[in-house]
Amino acid sequence: MFDFLEGYDVLGAFWTTVQLTVLSALGSLVWGTLLAGMRVSPVPLMRGFGTAYVNIVRNIPLTVIIVFSSLGLADIFGVTLGASDDFELQGFRLAALSLVAYTAAFVCEALRSGINTVSLGQAEAARAIGLSFSQTLRLIVLPQAFRSVIAPLANVLIALTKNTTVAAAIGVAEAATLMKEMIENEAQTVLIGAVFAFGFVVLTLPTGLLLGWLGKRLAVKR
Repeated sequence: MFDFLEGYDVLGAFWTTVQLTVLSALGSLVWGTLLAGMRVSPVPLMRGFGTAYVNIVRNIPLTVIIVFSSLGLADIFGVTLGASDDFELQGFRLAALSLVAYTAAFVCEALRSGINTVSLGQAEAARAIGLSFSQTLRLIVLPQAFRSVIAPLANVLIALTKNTTVAAAIGVAEAATLMKEMIENEAQTVLIGAVFAFGFVVLTLPTGLLLGWLGKRLAVKR
């Protein structure tokens, strides 16, 4: 029944998807946290940059960002991220960079909603004992904000996992690229679609359940 899978590295394709997801998730978490700090910063320039970045990037289709990273950054400006001779590695890195840039906007908004749940009195008390804005944010506000937005961040991570399929637009050898190749070569469209759909369910469902449980376990009691 599944003889059509012979000769295709399905596990390898999903492993590439997992690598792309993990690297992009880590990068977007870091960049998204910095953007959230900018959005609540008392410095108008930083606040303006954070607001403009989020409102612009999250309203641009991910496909446009990924294609621009390949055609614009790599082909026109020569940005290869240290992989000028290896086009597969170059595509992987550019796709990861694009996913980080795009997903960070959603991470930022999720974190900002968590920051807004922290009592204003706590920030005022921190300033009263001499803590700077960055210290207040790092030591008092962000730890509580992260605990309150684990579930929204889980949704962002699940969306990111599915968004990795867009990397097929620039030839990254992840699951969607292999699925397209198999559909073109094999006469088993429904079964091929079912196999890859099941693969993504295996990746996303446990993640959602685990982070949902973690969110309830670590929720800030108010």
